Amino acid sequence: ERGIDRLVVIGGDGSLTGLDTLRQEWPGLLDELVANGDISADLAAQHTNLIIAGLVGSIDNDLVGVDSTIGSDTALHRIMDAIDALSSTAASHQRSFVLEVMGRHCGYLALAAAIAGGCDYVLIPENPPAEGWEDDMCQILRTARARGRRDSIVVVAEGATDRAGNPIRSEYVRQVIEDHLHEATRTTILGHVQRGGTPSAYDRWASTWLGYEAVKELLNPSVPGEAKVIGMLGNDVVRLPLAGAVQATQRVPDLIASGDYIGAMDARGPSFNELDAIFSELTKPARFVAPDGAKRIAIIHAGGLAPGMNTAASIAVRLGISRGFAMVGIRNGFEGLRKGDARDLGWDDVEGWIGSGGAELGLRRAVPTPEDLYKLSRSLEELRVDGLLVIGGWNAYQAAYLLHSERSRYPAFRIPIVAVPASIDNNLPGTELAVGADTALNVDVASIDMIKMSGAATTRCFVVETMGRYCGFLALMSGIAGGAERVYLNEEGVELGELAYDVAWLQRSFAAGRRLFLAIRNEEASDSYTTEFMGQMLEGASNGNYDVRTHIIGHLQQGGEPTPADRLLAARVVSTGLRRMAQALEAGEPDGWYVGLQFSKITTSPMSHMMDDMDVRHRRPKKQWWMQLQRVLQAVSDQPGPRRKKTR
Repeated sequence: ERGIDRLVVIGGDGSLTGLDTLRQEWPGLLDELVANGDISADLAAQHTNLIIAGLVGSIDNDLVGVDSTIGSDTALHRIMDAIDALSSTAASHQRSFVLEVMGRHCGYLALAAAIAGGCDYVLIPENPPAEGWEDDMCQILRTARARGRRDSIVVVAEGATDRAGNPIRSEYVRQVIEDHLHEATRTTILGHVQRGGTPSAYDRWASTWLGYEAVKELLNPSVPGEAKVIGMLGNDVVRLPLAGAVQATQRVPDLIASGDYIGAMDARGPSFNELDAIFSELTKPARFVAPDGAKRIAIIHAGGLAPGMNTAASIAVRLGISRGFAMVGIRNGFEGLRKGDARDLGWDDVEGWIGSGGAELGLRRAVPTPEDLYKLSRSLEELRVDGLLVIGGWNAYQAAYLLHSERSRYPAFRIPIVAVPASIDNNLPGTELAVGADTALNVDVASIDMIKMSGAATTRCFVVETMGRYCGFLALMSGIAGGAERVYLNEEGVELGELAYDVAWLQRSFAAGRRLFLAIRNEEASDSYTTEFMGQMLEGASNGNYDVRTHIIGHLQQGGEPTPADRLLAARVVSTGLRRMAQALEAGEPDGWYVGLQFSKITTSPMSHMMDDMDVRHRRPKKQWWMQLQRVLQAVSDQPGPRRKKTR
């Protein structure tokens, strides 16, 4: 009756199964309606097929074949808020906490939260603990206490079982800890708090993209006659056969019940196994003290501050020690290295770093000059550095590349050098995301929410400036997540004619009843048309119909505690970087690499090719995956200006 024969359904596997059943039974249902006289045969002939697209809205993150489902990142934010709060009260009272999280038969939330929160033990459905796990857990907690740790947190997934299939309840875990360790233990069941709250920046921009792609699928099905579920794999959208994806997801509990734990783990994807291995190594390391004569790996920060640098340094120290290295911390970047300002870092020296903002080792933006190279080489020799782990942004990468390029002149540089991406600008080679970018993006989106709220009672135009230098990642993604009508990027440039068009459109729009307009400007979108200039231009043409306010978010974007996504990314890139370092040292291969996230996997690339794919003048990659989301912004926003196809 309403002419609807295309449906987008957002829900869990039950909703998607029902959706596919409706699609299959659609022709028969139409025949019944015609036979009963409820609709005419002509109307039925106009809607012979039901075209559908499914989007998984589930905090469990349990769909096989994708990396994330709608809501899972936000739920992880809620869990991390709880863990960070519990950590402080637990440390104050020297107490243990058992935290139960949702997830049904999927342990993603529990495992991710345990790593990001620096927890001591985790119980997940996919890999039930072996018999005697209670003793193993208590020994881990006992060891941490003996090393001076004041708090212990055990994370229990709600679907966790032992290998006999018996549920493991959080209350039982609490009782075990109290009986074995004889200390006060408290249980916290987060429950439906995980389903609420403000959506994270990722859940906003990713969901917007998924909705856009779902509509495209309805209008132009990729495989006519086949239902698709659309999801995120890495930082790209994938289309999976709906029936097959649901069946694969529903098969995981059967794998667990049958004892095929390897199959259950593999079904969750490579990154799930990777995170599980990292957590196991952090909580049950091969050693807590570097062996005598161990190779010495130095950690150094450089470039601008990025939330998550402490996370990366902390995990590097502990994984490095576990893998048999002695870890050295260089203070204050390459300037500190030039002065020989360094100290050995032990397991306990980085306690509490994993979730803290800032950079405990300090950093400087300065890139070494040719005149600095001799002193740098001498410092490396005096510190007996066998490998260098450089964690930072573009300046850090430039410095690492310089040292790598000067190996023929300075023997001290003939060591493995690995660059790990940490920059809010998200402008580094070989990686789709840098540590710190997600945190900065969440700061931007939270600021935009407050700014829009401040103008809710008036008629107002806002121009908000984000950081990013010449890379527009923060501007575009915060524009999509924050509901902006216009985003100005350096990649496109800003022309006076476009601004004039925007002004004329605003005049007409506010005259017709618009109450709010939001524009996001990348800080280097234009040398001439600054944020202040844009505000004055829009104000001058307002004719009193609206106010104009400008806001520069500024260094707030470099502050704050790292988000769960940044903590997990830091763990993955550091683990891979250290593994590559170990391989190079074992093979006597004094080369350099840079680590990154590409197509959902952590990769390493030769440092000699670092500049090949870079627009060095603008300090950003020549190809940036997120630029394809411009069309999404144009589709969902009230774009005033003409659509620009050019980029520079």
